[in-house]
Amino acid sequence: MPHPSTTVVEDASDRVALIRSADHLFTIGHIRSTTIDAIDAHAHRTRAAFDAVFRDKDDLIVAVLDYRHAAWNRHLADAMAPSADPRDKILSIFSYLETWFAEPTFHGCAFVNVYAELGPEIPWAADYAAKHKNVFIDLVTRLALEAGLPESAGTSIALLAEGAQVTAALTRTIAPAREARSAAAMLIALYQEESGPGGFDL
Repeated sequence: MPHPSTTVVEDASDRVALIRSADHLFTIGHIRSTTIDAIDAHAHRTRAAFDAVFRDKDDLIVAVLDYRHAAWNRHLADAMAPSADPRDKILSIFSYLETWFAEPTFHGCAFVNVYAELGPEIPWAADYAAKHKNVFIDLVTRLALEAGLPESAGTSIALLAEGAQVTAALTRTIAPAREARSAAAMLIALYQEESGPGGFDL
């Protein structure tokens, strides 16, 4: 279940190839220092091809964020699909994180990185990062409510996942995913115990 990759871009449309190349170069480097020429070269495209599909570099950055947001949601949906119980769906998010953290291309959350580099000076970049995070919090909160947990439990569990991403990027280990999953399981079990029988195996 790999995250977005730019391994093959030659056979893609101009727009897709440029987005994948920009995503790759932004991930391994910096957005500000990555030039349009470098993106064109990595995508094996000309500047004319770039100008035909993007107004400017900011337009491309938004397209990359859209691409990442869609990929994140797709990966979460795939990870949760085998489970029917909303509690298991929540825990499967952390199992996915562990898989993601183990990938050599993992460099942390793209939206945290975008906020850190551009957010302080570019309001729309900060707004997009916040929107992405809020969509994830809403998802986990909805699952928590479906599991009979309070809304606050969903927010807390989402924050465990967010913290795991940052910590994994800094420590270069998958341990934060496992530790966050254990904490989420304990939190779910605690609320379940308070609300009555019907707990599940941690």
